[in-house]
Amino acid sequence: MAFCVDIGGSFMKFGLAPRNGEAVRQVDQVPTPAHSWADFVAALADLCARHGAGQPADAPLAISMAGIVDPDSGILTAASNLGGLVGHRLAAELTVALGRPVRVANDADCFALAEATVGAGRGHRVVFGIILGTGIGGGLVVGGRLISGAAGITGEWGHGAIVKTMAGSPPVAIPRLECGCGGVGCIETFGSARGLERLHHHLTGQGLDSRSIVDGWQAGEALSRRTISIFLELVSEPLALLVNAIGPHRVPVGGGLGSSAPLVAALDQAVRALILRQTEEPLLVPAELGANAGLIGAAVLALQP
Repeated sequence: MAFCVDIGGSFMKFGLAPRNGEAVRQVDQVPTPAHSWADFVAALADLCARHGAGQPADAPLAISMAGIVDPDSGILTAASNLGGLVGHRLAAELTVALGRPVRVANDADCFALAEATVGAGRGHRVVFGIILGTGIGGGLVVGGRLISGAAGITGEWGHGAIVKTMAGSPPVAIPRLECGCGGVGCIETFGSARGLERLHHHLTGQGLDSRSIVDGWQAGEALSRRTISIFLELVSEPLALLVNAIGPHRVPVGGGLGSSAPLVAALDQAVRALILRQTEEPLLVPAELGANAGLIGAAVLALQP
């Protein structure tokens, strides 16, 4: 048995991953002690003790969480909603504190690992999982293994600048907005769910949420159709560049926007029209594992030798 945890800013999902190949089971959910390292360690120790009866004392634990973990130093950064954990060498410190092997990975990486092994990318050697949600993220899996680049940054395609300064027909100027990462003009500023809302407001003056914009597009509403058309134009070009660079066989799409199969299909068509690889098979597909992807990805990570 291995333990797995998916840590959010408000709650921690705790699960068990049997080594016999059975599916991961979520067995608990507790508030996240986001601002106290000592309370965080105590919460994990309590979860392992309460749900690990009869299991080896050194059963491994894997954690999926927001932020960036440097693969060399093990230090967590860029997790503003988990301030009490930032700066700690998570895996090393928790291994000592809990007396069991601990692995830690970014939540987008765990999403990608889950989809690559048991989700929409299963059976494919190179899988790039992308998140189109409140923000934009991603993770790269090759041969069933996560690829962790320098400083733990891999798949962060939302933080390159949008190529176009004009888009649409008739063309409209695309402003360069400040991004939360400190950059200007990042894809995330218009390509995420919040970005889609900014884009729609820029084009129409309407303050609609992303779901309403997508619903309006599917219903044939003219203003939403124009917004989605420009959204697809802005997002497909950098994503096509990334596909050409890393060569994924499949790109599972998660997050709020990824839950719209028609939108994923439209983005898939736009991307496949721009890439070097000619294929009639879908490249971008809706993710299959939903809210459980982080926990499942952590379970896969925990059980890998």
